[in-house]
Amino acid sequence: MSRTLFFLFLFAGAGLCFAQSPSRLTTDLLEHTDRIFLDGYPTGLSLAERETVVERYQPTEIRTPKPYLGWVVNSDRPNTLQTAYRIRVASSPELLTGEEADLWDSGRTESDQSVAVPYAGKPLQPSTVYYWTVKTWDNHGVESPDASAKAFMTAALLDGETARYPLQLVDEHPAHIRQPHAGLSVIDFGKATFGKLRLNLSSDKTTDTVLIRLGEHARDGRVDRTPGGSIRYAEYRLPLMKGAHSYNVKIRPDQRNTNRHVDNSAGAILMPDYIGEVLPFRYCEIENYDAPLHAVDITRQTARYPFDDGAGAFHSSDSVLNQVWELCKHSVMATSFLGIFVDGDRERIPYEGDIIIGQLTRYAVDLAYEFTRFSNEYLIEHPTWPTEWHLQLVLLAWADYLYSGNPASLQRHYDDYRAKTLSMLKDANGLISTRTGKVTPDFLKSVHREGANNFVDIVDWPGTERDDYVFTDYNTVVNAYHYEALRLMSEIAGAVGKTEEQSQLANEALRVKTQMNRLLLNTKTGSYTDGIGTAHSSLHANIYPLAFGITPDKYRAKALQFIRSRGMACSVYGAQALLDAVYNGHDAAYGLQLLASTDERSWYNMIRAGSTMSLEAWDDKYKSNQDWNHIWGAAAGNLISRKLMGIEPIEPGFRKIRIKPQPATLRQADIKAPSVRGDILVSFDNLPGEKFTLEIEIPANTTAEVWLPRQSEKYRLTVDEVSRKGTVNGDFVIVETGSGKHVFVMQ
Repeated sequence: MSRTLFFLFLFAGAGLCFAQSPSRLTTDLLEHTDRIFLDGYPTGLSLAERETVVERYQPTEIRTPKPYLGWVVNSDRPNTLQTAYRIRVASSPELLTGEEADLWDSGRTESDQSVAVPYAGKPLQPSTVYYWTVKTWDNHGVESPDASAKAFMTAALLDGETARYPLQLVDEHPAHIRQPHAGLSVIDFGKATFGKLRLNLSSDKTTDTVLIRLGEHARDGRVDRTPGGSIRYAEYRLPLMKGAHSYNVKIRPDQRNTNRHVDNSAGAILMPDYIGEVLPFRYCEIENYDAPLHAVDITRQTARYPFDDGAGAFHSSDSVLNQVWELCKHSVMATSFLGIFVDGDRERIPYEGDIIIGQLTRYAVDLAYEFTRFSNEYLIEHPTWPTEWHLQLVLLAWADYLYSGNPASLQRHYDDYRAKTLSMLKDANGLISTRTGKVTPDFLKSVHREGANNFVDIVDWPGTERDDYVFTDYNTVVNAYHYEALRLMSEIAGAVGKTEEQSQLANEALRVKTQMNRLLLNTKTGSYTDGIGTAHSSLHANIYPLAFGITPDKYRAKALQFIRSRGMACSVYGAQALLDAVYNGHDAAYGLQLLASTDERSWYNMIRAGSTMSLEAWDDKYKSNQDWNHIWGAAAGNLISRKLMGIEPIEPGFRKIRIKPQPATLRQADIKAPSVRGDILVSFDNLPGEKFTLEIEIPANTTAEVWLPRQSEKYRLTVDEVSRKGTVNGDFVIVETGSGKHVFVMQ
């Protein structure tokens, strides 16, 4: 998005104020509940017409009899907060038009809640279509019109599972077609996606056969036939019929990612029948075909979870940073081809380590909380083997609630999340270990790893990316995750009303933090050792304590100094924690250096290598069998949004937003970030040491805590051209503000 277009969008509509109806109505997180697909393609059918369809269709189905409802409050007035709502649910749209509701009429309900309002009407029935609307009142005394009625359909089985959209097929045509010589066409779709191929070809013979090659990588202007590793390449022979015909190239299943793993409860996810098998490819060659080919004759049918390309946007004065953002954004869309996070095309298995990164990056570019929630919940009962990755499920569950505001997953799976804190592995010293005899059958059953013969610490992956980490009985990385899981489990307990457990878990977390700092922190160097019994300090042992707030403030500067000295001594997976630690430690200059780096171990190197999706490793040399389509390589997307631009929810469902940009020397940047309450727009102009200008727009029914970089002891701050003081916090000045457009100037 160009800066000019961004500001046109930012300030469009300023002027007259009038009552606006709520929009973007959601049922159990889903906005487009009335959408029907036919074998992957959206249709214009309404839910009421579904019984007239003779083809197989895929509706969106709500899977609980008591769904959560939500909406976006709209207002042209600044500092707008909802004060009341009225929801009506009916069995037909006509009843809503007539001010009736045979299922539920909440009446005027005094509340600012516009996210995750629980349905409280008559019991909903399976396989039934319902309609609902909402109106709101605000603190300016404005009563809105009713929202346009939204339809949703319940599933045949109301089992309470997270509802999702069906997978979608999107037809895409080539960006470029070359004909190096007669009978050969080389086709480039511009970016790689997971898809199928459809061709319109003609022949005047009955014996013609064309050769088709598909691949992710090109070499010397041709599809690379020996790309190495797990980079994809495939050949197909297509016999032609006489005359002009359309052909679908049937993608062959690969044994590596279409067979269930008998030794791993988290087996490969299979493509649904209505989509069929797909292959990741960018390039295509068609050989032994003499007629000229046009873009309309060549269609890549890209399989993906429905994706709003306009939901998130970023642009800055750094061209490398812009390219890195686009790489990560495209990776989110392209790797969603199974409707669940998986590790890439080599295995197509969900792993917690992929979701801990993919979840936050998806939040930055698209509003699809149900996609990540389904992935999280799948892994509760289909977990993988690393110790830390079980602990990560608690972090994932809390992030889901913090961003969505919807507590359904916390309520349904509370006991499972509590078990994932791994407190059963705790020893007398307050730390957990997988090597002191506590990985028992009862423990494995509690975390759904019954019968497993492996449950070990991972630190980083592949093993060569651990910065020579020394494993001991009590490892720093694992216990840092244990602390964070306990801390967040305490928050989860509070969110579901378990106040006694909330206090207990908070005390348990505090003890882990205390013991880590007593047993693992070298107070002379300010660095954490890898574990009890070793003097070695790795990058990993120091980034996690800093990222999770374990490192005492007086050692933070030394921790950052040590982290800088190690460089990017971690994998693309470990880079998430590295940058979280750097930005949480307020070393914005080093954060920007890493995000915009062009070194071999950088996100830009993935682009330079020729990939358009994030890689599994920094380069092929660091993992010989790496995928070129791995979501855990896309951490930079969420780091740009959450840390560089500083947009994060403070209260569940973005009820309160933190905007804390850390620009360092970046001259200019603007971003559009999606949220459950509406779009968040942030833009800054930065003259280091002189002036910092921040322009924001936050949705109605929210407030914001704005952190402005303080470049000297003396400063002058104006907010909307009025002088303000703000609250000094270290190198920042904090200002509270309400919804709408605001301009902050620090001089």
